[in-house]
Amino acid sequence: MEILRNLWRRKLRTTLTVTGIVMGIFALTTMGSLAEHFNVLLGGGITYYGRSVQVADANGAGMLGGGYMSLATLNQVRQVPGVRAAFPTVMTLAKPGDTNVVSLGVPDYISNYNPSENRYAAFKVSIAVGRWVSDASRGEVVLGTSFANEFHKRVGDSIALPVRPSDVTSTFVNHRFTVVGILDRTLTAPDSGAIVSLHDAQTIQGESIPAAVRSNVDPYQLISGAVVYGNPGANLDTLAERINVQVPSVKATKPSTLVDSFRSGGAVFTFMTTAAALLALIIGGLAVVNTMIMSVTERVREIGLKKALGARTSHILREFLSEAVLMGLIGGVLGFLLGWGMTALLNAGDPSGGLFLVTPRLVVISLAFALALGAGAGLLPAVRAARLDPVTALRAQ
Repeated sequence: MEILRNLWRRKLRTTLTVTGIVMGIFALTTMGSLAEHFNVLLGGGITYYGRSVQVADANGAGMLGGGYMSLATLNQVRQVPGVRAAFPTVMTLAKPGDTNVVSLGVPDYISNYNPSENRYAAFKVSIAVGRWVSDASRGEVVLGTSFANEFHKRVGDSIALPVRPSDVTSTFVNHRFTVVGILDRTLTAPDSGAIVSLHDAQTIQGESIPAAVRSNVDPYQLISGAVVYGNPGANLDTLAERINVQVPSVKATKPSTLVDSFRSGGAVFTFMTTAAALLALIIGGLAVVNTMIMSVTERVREIGLKKALGARTSHILREFLSEAVLMGLIGGVLGFLLGWGMTALLNAGDPSGGLFLVTPRLVVISLAFALALGAGAGLLPAVRAARLDPVTALRAQ
């Protein structure tokens, strides 16, 4: 109770100091939750791409970049020694008009997916409600959770894909699909996906082929790329090199290359968000130092009297340090709750599911920082108070 009375002696000063800590922890929570979401997204990519080999046409970008492979080429890839399974991938943007939109997440996409891939993939995708589409499916789609929430779709509803852009042209074509399933939430790329059969994905891809060459190709023999899984224990980087040598018309990317790019991107993003939050924390820490130094200055005679009556140096040190830690704890709890509430509010207003993710690790980090901030900032003033000579302190005005 004495600690609370000491803090409440200067209500305005204590309130302003706690507010500084609140703002610092608020910044740490909001920026940290943004980094947590981004890192989970990257973690899913590392798990998926680190355990498979991505193959695309050697002369095109592949996947969303517009390159094309043939199914005949995929069969050649399957014959490469060390290849356990290879699945065709056809992927197009679900909202063609969003190519220039800056986003921290994965853009909405349309793709095929064979559920049997779960037997080989390290990253599993499962159905929450409904069922998968089959190879024989026509006009059926399984939506990721973010995709379904964004367009307010449930099993049994219909949706036109690709989504009609605002600047639609006369050549734009889309198709009506029935939602037959919703994926379990993954916090990664599948949440933004619309999964259709290979045939339907090839139909949509074929309509994006330039009109000048469309009549000369069979869209049902073209794919965007392939996902290759190696035999158990195989070195996937070596397998990628072997595919490039034996099938010169494709480009197989080493998993280590993709994983390194994910990790470097995550490190840069985490550094930027953490630096912004730490700047706010430093400002809060300076406020604690200022408050505690002034408290020591104002209570010199009180400290001298306590020491004259038998209080030990450790008692004085503990008293002032406890005051600083308590301010850090109060500011930390309030700042975290404020940040949590703000991120929840922003996520609730985002139909795609939001960009913020508050994890147990972030809770621990935020409160630990608040306590460390209070203790660290209050240590020097506490030591100064504990070392005061009682005779000199009692003579102070």
